[in-house]
Amino acid sequence: MMTRRTLLASALAAPGADLRFHAMGDGGFRFDTGVLKGELRKQGKATGLLPAVHGPSGTVLATSMGLFGVYRVFSDGRRYGNGMWYVESEARLGADGSVAVRWAAAADRPFGMEAVYRWAEAGVLDIAISVTPERDLRDFETFLACYFGPGFTEAQGWVQGGRLVTASRAAGDWQMFPRDAAGAAMIRDGRWKIPPHPVDWAIREEFEGPVGVRRNREAGLTAVVLSRRRDCFAVSMPHETDTHFSTYLSLFGRDLRGGSTARAGARLVLVAGEADVGRLYRDYEAG
Repeated sequence: MMTRRTLLASALAAPGADLRFHAMGDGGFRFDTGVLKGELRKQGKATGLLPAVHGPSGTVLATSMGLFGVYRVFSDGRRYGNGMWYVESEARLGADGSVAVRWAAAADRPFGMEAVYRWAEAGVLDIAISVTPERDLRDFETFLACYFGPGFTEAQGWVQGGRLVTASRAAGDWQMFPRDAAGAAMIRDGRWKIPPHPVDWAIREEFEGPVGVRRNREAGLTAVVLSRRRDCFAVSMPHETDTHFSTYLSLFGRDLRGGSTARAGARLVLVAGEADVGRLYRDYEAG
């Protein structure tokens, strides 16, 4: 079970941290945990954390559409639009300082979705995504995106045997680490051939657990993106020096029943120096 002591031993901590989001009046929410500061849902657009900065050093942590943005959504051999950050949404600040972002179902999008952002610690952000389809949906996927700052040039996946392997350019321009053969088959089922911007993924080793690592060696910071095995069927990234500096989680990866709510979660951890990814994963998996 995740405890405060475990988190403090694993991630950057700030005594007396403000673990709340605060409404800004323009549809966005600011935060300053003492470790990370910036905005969520800037000016009411459903991006992730953007801007996001490491407070003590001023290191830029996020670019493009930010950290933990809900991006692509797929099911039944189709993609729903170009990204959920382009879809109208509403947000509510919870009494505990969390933020719930909601997307309503529509004629061309037969599901409602909610993403709840919550600080677990000063350097630890959780997201909980729930989906309620109006009809049965086959092979549903939510593609969760993190676009890191330009110094995060080292990228790795955590593969079977508990090894971190580098996303080197020699292995392919765009790389996915699947959970198993079924996950690899879903990656190849045609969903990533849909224009615009189709992606030809190089399938890497199966993961030990759904963990992706981005490291800024100069700043001495490591970002770890992780989920639970039951919630995530692939971890992906471009080769590490590609200027997207991105890491993604493919969540759900299963059939959803109409009228029933399905849930998946993920965690972002910022660590000083090297990260014990096995411990971070096991703590989250057990929580």
